[in-house]
Amino acid sequence: MTKTTDAPLVPTMPDIGSSIQRVTVDGSRWLTDHYVELIFAVVIGTAIFFLLGAIKRLGARYVRNNSGLTGYRTIIGTAIARTSKFFMLMVSAELVVNFASAPSSFDRVVHVLFTISVVIQVAIWLREVILGLIVRRTSQDPDQHETLENAMTLIRLLVTFVLFAIAAIMILDNLGVNVTGLIAGLGVGGIAIGLAAQGIFSDLFAALSIIFDKPFRRGETISYDTTVGTIEKIGLKSTRLRAITGEEIIISNTNLLDKEIVNMTRLARRRTRFGIGVIYQTKPDDARRIPSLLKKIVEDNDAVFVRCGFVGFGDSSINFELDFDIMSSEYDVVYQGRHIIGLAILQAFNEEGLEFAYPTQTTFTSAPDGEMIMPYPEGGFAVLAGKD
Repeated sequence: MTKTTDAPLVPTMPDIGSSIQRVTVDGSRWLTDHYVELIFAVVIGTAIFFLLGAIKRLGARYVRNNSGLTGYRTIIGTAIARTSKFFMLMVSAELVVNFASAPSSFDRVVHVLFTISVVIQVAIWLREVILGLIVRRTSQDPDQHETLENAMTLIRLLVTFVLFAIAAIMILDNLGVNVTGLIAGLGVGGIAIGLAAQGIFSDLFAALSIIFDKPFRRGETISYDTTVGTIEKIGLKSTRLRAITGEEIIISNTNLLDKEIVNMTRLARRRTRFGIGVIYQTKPDDARRIPSLLKKIVEDNDAVFVRCGFVGFGDSSINFELDFDIMSSEYDVVYQGRHIIGLAILQAFNEEGLEFAYPTQTTFTSAPDGEMIMPYPEGGFAVLAGKD
């Protein structure tokens, strides 16, 4: 009786020598059978390679001759100048194997390398175009140059990471690799990083929003909540303002953009409203003259009269409102104009005999039987003046 033992199964390694021999035989047969097509394809591939190289040199030359410009042509020229020789070589090789009917083993290898080169090259072109557009968008505002320089390192890193991560996934997918787990891992990792650096990224994107949307610039005066100040610096994390009272105010970019911001600098005019009250003893004819009198005062002081009129009966006054515009975006000019017009109104009312009202109270005294008595000399009034 024969006793047999089960030998362990050892995986067999591919016969590398046989593979090399098969490729050699296929290559020799290809060269023999298709040498005419191969020569013609090599000529065309070589021409394509040098043509792409010439286009690359033209792009680089245009960028050198127009250094400092940020137009669309410069952006495209910069992207073309970043064309790699590996991409140009694989474009030529792909044309050769397709035109010359290369063996399947050659065609498969060249096609894989061609796909890799195309995906990587497109990622490089897109990165240059995106960064060029960002620089172009902000180059028109020299006040944002410092903030952009600080942000560009992080922007370049983020753009490069995103584009080349997508490129890597596309390459692996074309190679037949299941990328579902990789995409899920990148998604989870991105969420984790985003939650860990939520505050930093929030302020960074707020700073980029200020750079691109330009709600305000350095040197402009803005108002939010109860704060009025001039922008001194826009950073990646915060914005610094100089209040009109002199102190420096620092506020995070995210918190600032969440508020309702009034940009004082971009006003072609500033509107001012004065509330004016005159005493009830004012004669009706004199009260009717008040709007025209105020209009003349405003126009004589280089301001624009808007409207003026009676608005109501107050506790101690007949109330008027005056609206006028001072044609300047400078707060100091507006402040001085308001001062001059206010004092001119005071002087004109004094000259016209118009009295400003202030809270007053008149006391009348009666006897126990309800009869009014006169605790003051006849012909006069006992007026108790004071503030309520």
